Amino acid sequence: MCRVEAELNSLEAKVAQFVAICERLRAENIALRQELAAARNDAKRLNDKIDGARAKVEQLIARLPE
Repeated sequence: MCRVEAELNSLEAKVAQFVAICERLRAENIALRQELAAARNDAKRLNDKIDGARAKVEQLIARLPE
């Protein structure tokens, strides 16, 4: 095998490795975006619950005799 052919084979292997890493990172990025969206939805739901609880407590406080 001549030197040029060996270098081309090495370059081909490196390109294949790079492509595999890019594909893995793309999949990981998609998964992280989905996790982030779920976490944001959970945070919104919990904030809504907190707001509802706050409103109920404020109503109860307003009904207390002075």
